[in-house]
Amino acid sequence: MTTEHYEVARHHLTFHFADGLDGATILPSFQPFIADACADALVDMTVERGTAPDFSDMEEIGQFDCGGANHGVYRTADMQTYAFEISLPTCDGGEMCCCLIAEKAFSRCRAVLLSDAVHRQTFGLNNGMMMAYAFAAAQTDTLLMHASVIRHKGYGYLFTAPSGTGKSTHTYLWYKNIPGCDLMNDDNPVVRIIDGKTIIFGSPWSGKTPCYRNINAPVGAVTRIEQKPVNTIRPMKPLEAFAMLLPAVSSMKWDGRVYTGICAAISRLLGNTPVYLLGCRPDAEAAHVCHDAIAVS
Repeated sequence: MTTEHYEVARHHLTFHFADGLDGATILPSFQPFIADACADALVDMTVERGTAPDFSDMEEIGQFDCGGANHGVYRTADMQTYAFEISLPTCDGGEMCCCLIAEKAFSRCRAVLLSDAVHRQTFGLNNGMMMAYAFAAAQTDTLLMHASVIRHKGYGYLFTAPSGTGKSTHTYLWYKNIPGCDLMNDDNPVVRIIDGKTIIFGSPWSGKTPCYRNINAPVGAVTRIEQKPVNTIRPMKPLEAFAMLLPAVSSMKWDGRVYTGICAAISRLLGNTPVYLLGCRPDAEAAHVCHDAIAVS
């Protein structure tokens, strides 16, 4: 057994890898987040190679499409244990590649990798820890958000929208047309409310863009993107912004602890962070219109 320690957005994570499994090989995106041992890890996860456990005696919560990959979710009758069946994206075959078994609070988990193929182990374990992290941190003012993040003059700007709408395209337009920009994360950054301030952190999860940066910045604004024939931007009202942000955050509506924590964190974010609605074309003008409206002076 080999133990490895990481720190993501100031939360500690511990992996215990069974003999024959190499953490650095399976989790290359975690390497910028290597940390010293911590006795109070947010998530403590044992990782082993094996066959899929039988979850037939558990309640099936549902089958969910997570970015083109199916995740089955199950729960014991006493609601003290969750289980997840994590499958590859349909375009990669759709086979189940990992099973995650977690205590209700997600502080202790077991991941069972179902393949010897490294890319399948990587996909399964990355997704398993991503979910465990989001749900374990739900009551710590921590949000794992589906967004692309650009940094400009020391502030992080989050752009969120359904997949395929143009988040990555818009951050690239900032990078190309607004001097002094760099990409912080392109899919799943971590947002934390710390001492009343909203802070954005890079993470080991960045979708198809390999942007795994152990950096952070105060949030300048959050912007919802919609494709429109004319570039326009306006502030969103609090209730409108809440309704927009909630589905952009990793959560479980059927779990009161997780859902209440996520809703409370979003409410605190809205108390100190401006949120905008951007209707835009994929052009340089859109970046300038957005920048001029939301950039911290």
